[in-house]
Amino acid sequence: MADRMLFAVRPYASPDHALIDLPGPASRSGRWSDGLEGFARTFLLAAFRLAGADGADPFGLADWYAAGIAAGTDPASPSRWPRLDEVDQAKVEAASIAIALHETRPWIWDRLDDAVRDRVLTWFAAFARAWVPDNNWVWFRAVAAAFSRSAGGPWDPADISCAVDRTEDWYAGGGWYTDGGTRNFDHYSGWAMQLYPLWYCRISGDHDPGAPELAVRYRHRLRPYLEDLSHLVGGDGAPLFQGRSLTYRFAALAPFWAGALFDATPLAPGLTRRIASGMVRYFLSSSAGCLRLDGTLSIGWHGEFLPIRQMYSGPASPYWASKGFAGLLLPPGDPVWQAVEEPLPAERGDFSRALAAPGWVVSGTSADGIVRVANHGTDHASSPSLSPDDPFYCRWAYSSRTGPDLSGAFDSVIALVDADGRVSHRRPLRSARVDGRTGVSRHLAHWPDMVTGLTGVIGPWLTTASVVRGCWEVRAVRIEGSGPWSVRIGGWLVAGAEPPAGQAGSGTATVSCSDGLTSVISTLYGRTSAAIHRPDEAAAFGPRAAVPYLESSQPAVAGDVYVAAVALTADPAGPGDPPRAEIEPHQAGPRLLVTWPDGQTDLLALVAPLALEPAQG
Repeated sequence: MADRMLFAVRPYASPDHALIDLPGPASRSGRWSDGLEGFARTFLLAAFRLAGADGADPFGLADWYAAGIAAGTDPASPSRWPRLDEVDQAKVEAASIAIALHETRPWIWDRLDDAVRDRVLTWFAAFARAWVPDNNWVWFRAVAAAFSRSAGGPWDPADISCAVDRTEDWYAGGGWYTDGGTRNFDHYSGWAMQLYPLWYCRISGDHDPGAPELAVRYRHRLRPYLEDLSHLVGGDGAPLFQGRSLTYRFAALAPFWAGALFDATPLAPGLTRRIASGMVRYFLSSSAGCLRLDGTLSIGWHGEFLPIRQMYSGPASPYWASKGFAGLLLPPGDPVWQAVEEPLPAERGDFSRALAAPGWVVSGTSADGIVRVANHGTDHASSPSLSPDDPFYCRWAYSSRTGPDLSGAFDSVIALVDADGRVSHRRPLRSARVDGRTGVSRHLAHWPDMVTGLTGVIGPWLTTASVVRGCWEVRAVRIEGSGPWSVRIGGWLVAGAEPPAGQAGSGTATVSCSDGLTSVISTLYGRTSAAIHRPDEAAAFGPRAAVPYLESSQPAVAGDVYVAAVALTADPAGPGDPPRAEIEPHQAGPRLLVTWPDGQTDLLALVAPLALEPAQG
């Protein structure tokens, strides 16, 4: 597969191989930067392929990329790379080039002319003390410094100490890192924060006496993270659809490979193998189809889906998926390659799992392999100020089989709706409790100005809760202020090639795709009516989508509680009976009693400490 992907990009390379200009919309950094991105990210893939084969190179990868390096670092070349002080995005690509040069040192770096090596080190030199955003980018600078140091080039110790120190600030416990912010939990915790620190130690070798101690620290953190992460992979191999840069797709394998490469995994070799092969198969399957007819990766999740892209994403951005091939560095005799595949957690049986750092309550069901997350801790807020929601972070739920509706606010929401049909926003939220199969969070409902992003209308505080079991989630909200708003609770958005079938009435709404994926929402407490929303726009999982939702029939009143049962299932037997819910009065505030069809119960207080309240500015 690596060979196929590498050959597919060659027709888009400049004659000297320095830039690879793939088709698609340009990033905000421009086509020149995008061309460097095409070289650097595929060079990383080529490095894993070449080094994993111990230099065996029947397709001439070393010579092809060496020619690109020589031309890209030549100031007189019409295909030269942008300098690191010319285009900030080049700093990201420098890290891929540094890792690739390190891994292929005997076959590329050591064989380059002295003049070319000097030019490469001069190109890296602009990174010393250069500005980078206060997030995972600090490791791009540190990794480049580590390679430059190993090759006798200029570097600055402050760049390395900055990365180490900031990483400690961002460590959230349990193996999880935020990406430069208090609640920025997403795949970057794995494909950046868990990957680059260990690769820094790998490149540093004897050049940094402190690297072995750092490696012990980072390996120790990777182990519990991988245990959690293995529960976020669906039975079909799909990773959780949540967060930004999802077009990197099977880059989500990077931390699993890091665990195997650096002896830092609690997972059996057969489970690592199952996760890796399953995820690659998922994205390459005919139904997903992430490769275009010419064999290149598109921007999207399955096929092309441009709404998924961020402004920094260009045509070659998807090739950070190269990180998903890091396992090629393992020798053929490694247990990961030799072991019989073992079933995923989502294949072994139903489970519930609380992830304290991101504030997620995870449920998996073996009948359909779906993994779901009830989100009570992640919102990608950059400040404590009230701000618009990001649909990739602020929804109440995410899964391995669904994505959010990017054009509306019906799916996986708990919101107040004003007279103009505008829904309230959640960010910033405050996590109050994530434990067992329950989660509670709190936020100040508000209607931001969507043009300026500034605070607009401010509503009441909402305390929301989830109790998960199997395919069902009981989703509740307590309203702490009265106003002319209705209450909306949205279910799961499902999508496919054909319009999902739907039925609504008597407090329950259901939509189903032709493949059996079904979304259900049902009133458990509070007066609500059921309906179905069908977005005009395509979704990440298909061009035709629908979502069931509930909306209150009366204006919100302080102290009101609304409870819904929400299900997502592809089990041929269906979702089964929903649980029941009762609200019990208590001196500390109302309590939610959930009774499941088999008689099991959960009791949850619908209160949150006042100390968790964010600023209202």
